Amino acid sequence: MITLSLPSPAQPLLPPSSKTLNPSRQNIIPSSHSLKNPNFEPLKNRLIRQLDVGHLHHAFSTLDLMTQQNAPPDLTTYSILLKSCIRFRNFQLGKLVHRKLIQSGLELDSVVLNTLISLYSKCGDTETARLIFEGMGNKRDLVSWSAMVSCFANNNMELQAIWTFLDMLELGFYPNEYCFAAVIRACSNANYAWVGEIIYGFVVKTGYLEADVCVGCELIDMFLKGSGDLGSAYKVFDKMPERNLVTWTLMITRFAQLGCARDAIDLFLDMELSGYVPDRFTYSSVLSACTELGLLALGKQLHSRVIRLGLASDVCVGCSLVDMYAKCAADGSVDDSRKVFERMPEHNVMSWTAIITAYVQSGECDKEAIELFCKMISGHIRPNHFSFSSVLKACGNLSDPYTGEQVYSYAVKLGLASVNCVGNSLISMYARSGRMEDARKAFDILFEKNLVSYNAIVDGYAKNLKSEEAFLLFNEIADTGIGISAFTFASLLSGAASIGAMGKGEQIHGRLLKGGYKSNQCICNALISMYSRCGNIEAAFQVFNEMEDRNVISWTSMITGFAKHGFATRALEMFHQMLETGTKPNEITYVAVLSACSHVGMISEGQKHFNSMYKEHGIVPRMEHYACMADLLGRSGLLVEAMEFINSMPLMADALVWRTLLGACRVHGNSELGRHAAEMILEQEPDDPAAYILLSNLHASAGQWKDVVKIRKSMKERNLIKEAGCSWIEVENRVHRFHVGETSHPQAWQIYQELDQLASKIKEMGYIPDTDFEQFLFQHSEKIAVAFGLISTSQPKPIRIFKNLRVCGDCHTAIKYISMATGREIVVRDSNRFHHIKNGVCSCNDYW
Repeated sequence: MITLSLPSPAQPLLPPSSKTLNPSRQNIIPSSHSLKNPNFEPLKNRLIRQLDVGHLHHAFSTLDLMTQQNAPPDLTTYSILLKSCIRFRNFQLGKLVHRKLIQSGLELDSVVLNTLISLYSKCGDTETARLIFEGMGNKRDLVSWSAMVSCFANNNMELQAIWTFLDMLELGFYPNEYCFAAVIRACSNANYAWVGEIIYGFVVKTGYLEADVCVGCELIDMFLKGSGDLGSAYKVFDKMPERNLVTWTLMITRFAQLGCARDAIDLFLDMELSGYVPDRFTYSSVLSACTELGLLALGKQLHSRVIRLGLASDVCVGCSLVDMYAKCAADGSVDDSRKVFERMPEHNVMSWTAIITAYVQSGECDKEAIELFCKMISGHIRPNHFSFSSVLKACGNLSDPYTGEQVYSYAVKLGLASVNCVGNSLISMYARSGRMEDARKAFDILFEKNLVSYNAIVDGYAKNLKSEEAFLLFNEIADTGIGISAFTFASLLSGAASIGAMGKGEQIHGRLLKGGYKSNQCICNALISMYSRCGNIEAAFQVFNEMEDRNVISWTSMITGFAKHGFATRALEMFHQMLETGTKPNEITYVAVLSACSHVGMISEGQKHFNSMYKEHGIVPRMEHYACMADLLGRSGLLVEAMEFINSMPLMADALVWRTLLGACRVHGNSELGRHAAEMILEQEPDDPAAYILLSNLHASAGQWKDVVKIRKSMKERNLIKEAGCSWIEVENRVHRFHVGETSHPQAWQIYQELDQLASKIKEMGYIPDTDFEQFLFQHSEKIAVAFGLISTSQPKPIRIFKNLRVCGDCHTAIKYISMATGREIVVRDSNRFHHIKNGVCSCNDYW
C-alpha cells in the first residue's frame, strides 16, 4: 500500500506564502548589458505591447531586432514571450523561442525552465518536458515539481504523476494547491481512485480544502469520475466554505452525467436560491438532466430563460436544446430541434453533430440525417468522430452499406477510422445490413476493442440468427476480462429468442442470477421476451411477476407475448392492469393490443382501443396501427369494410397494409380484391417475392391455374426467388434445422421412418391431405422437425418447432392429428404467431 508522509513544516499546517512559492514573481536584477544599450528598454517595451494585443509573430520579430541592434533579450523578455505563447496556445512559436534561448547562451533560471516544462506539457510532448525537469538539478523548486505532476496528469500518464508527487514529498517539498489539484486529477479514474482517497486525507489535514476552491473541485471530480461515489463528492461539496459558479456547475454536470438527473435539477434550484447566476455551461447541463427525465415542460421554461439571458445562441446550450426537443417530443418529431438549430447564428461541428444525431435518434429521419451530414461537409465543417458514428448509424438503420462505406472512407481520410466509436458504428452498420462477414472484419481490425465493440458484434450475430457465433464471442469476452454488461446479456437473450434456443436462454438466465442481475429491469425485459418467443409464455409471466420495477417495455413485452400466443383475453387484462398502475402506453403497446384483438377476431374491442389511442393518450396512429385494423377486419371476413378503412386512412397505405389485406383475401378466397392489393404492393415494392407468392396461392386456392403459371413466369423473368421454408428445433442445447425434403441430417432414416408411421396413423384417424401430391406434403420442413422431436425427446416435455414462414394449412391440420396420435403437446412458432396444439386442438382455433 502507498503511504504518504508530508515533511514537517517549521510553521503550522497552513499553505505557504505564494511569494515564496512562485519565483516568477520575484524581482530579477537587469543584466549589465541592458544598462549600456539605450535601445534595450524601448525594444523590450515594444515587445511587451505587442504581446498585450496578441501579436505574437510581431513580438518574435522584435526579439530578432533586439539581437540585431546589439541589445540581446534578457531572461525576463524570453520568459514573458514564452508565457504568451502558452497563453495563446501557439506552441510552435514557443519551441522557436526555446531554440533562440539555447542559441543565446544565457544560463536559464528556474523561472524560464518551469515555463518550458509547462510549454511542452501543454503541447503533449511529455518526454521533452521530463528531460528539462531532470536536467534542472538543484534548480528544481516547488513550481517545477507541480508543473511535472500536472504534465503527467494532463497527458494520461496518471501513474507517473502519482510517483512524481511521492518523489517530491520524499525530497521534503511541501505541496501547494496546484500540486494537490494535479495529483488528485491523476487519481480521477477507477484505477487510482483509492490513492486519491488517501491524498484526500492529507488535503483535509493541511487545510487546502477550506482554502482553495480548485482543490475542492478536483476532489469532487475524483469521487464522481473515479468511483461514482456521489455521497463522498457531496460531502466535499458540503464542506467547502467557499463555492463559486464553477463548483455548482461541476456538481450539476457530473450528477447529470452519472444518471442522477433529479439530483442535478435539485442542485440547480439550490444554486439559484443561494444567489448564483447560472452560465451557459450550467444551463447546458441542467437541460441535459431535463432530457434524461423527459421533463419537456421544465426544459421549455429554461429555454425561455436562456433566450432572455441571450444564451440561446451559444453552441453548448443550443446543442442541449436540440437534443432535448428530439428526445422529449411525444410524436417523435424533430421539428422543434430543427428550429433551434436554424436559429443558431453560427454552426460548428458540435451543433451539426447534435442535429444529425437528433434525426438519427428520431427513428424515421435517417435519410435526412445523411443529407445534413453532406450539407455539413459541403460547408467545409470537418466532422468529428461523433459525427461519423451518428451517420454510420443512420446508414445501418437504412440497411445502406454502400453509403456507409463512403462515409467510412472519409473517416479514414481524416484519420478518425481508428477511434472506437467510429469502428463500433461500422460494425453495427454492417450487422444491421445483414453483412456479418464484413461486420466481423471490421471487428477484427479494431486496434483496441472495448465492451461496446463486443456488444455490437454479439448483437449483430444475435439479430442475424447466428446465435452460435454470438455465444462463442460471449465466452471470448469473459476471457478478455473486459467484463460483461447488461446489454451483452440482453443481446444473447435476443439471439436465443430469435432461433427459439430456450436451453441456451435458460443457461444465460442462470448466469444472470449468479451475476446479480436479477433485479435489472433491462435484463428482466429481455428474459420476458426470450421465454415468450421461445414458446414458454408461463415462464415469461413468472419473470414479469417477480419484477420489482416495471416500465412500459415490461408491460408491452408481456402483452405482446400473450397476443402472439393467442391469449387475447389475458393480453387485454394485462393492458388494463398496466393502465391502472399509471404506466402510460406507447405506440408499440397499442400494436400489441390491436394484434391481440386481430388474432381472435375481437372487432368491436379492437375498434374501441384504436379510437382511444389519441383521445386518451395522445398517440397518433402510425402505419402499423392501420395495418393491424386492416388485418382485424380482413381476417374476420369483412374485406369490403377493410378496403373502405384503408381508403379512409389519412396516410397513403404502404405495402404492409396492402400485404395484410392480400393475406386476408387469400384466406377468404377473394381473388378480385386480392389482385388489387397485390398490384398496390408491387407498385410500391416491385421486387417483393412475397406479394407474388400470396397472389399465386390465392389463384391456386380458386383453381385459377393459368394465373398461377403467369405469376410464376413473371417471377422467373424478374429473378425473384421464394424464400425457402426452414424449420428448426432445439434438442439438448443444439439447434437442428430442416428444409423441404431434408436428407442431410445424420438421423434422416429414422426421421422418415417415423414420418411414414405417423402418416399411416393419422390417415386412419381421419386426416385427409388437401392435395393429391401428399408425398411432397410429408416432406415439408415442419413435419420433418416434428418427427425428429418425437424420436429425440420424451413425454411430458412439449415439442417446440420454429418456422421462418407461415405454417401451411396442411401441416397445421396434420400436426393436430399427430398431437392426438402421440399424446404430445406441440408448439409451433411461425412468422406470424404461436400455435399451441394439444389433443387435436390449436390455441389459434384455426384462425390465423
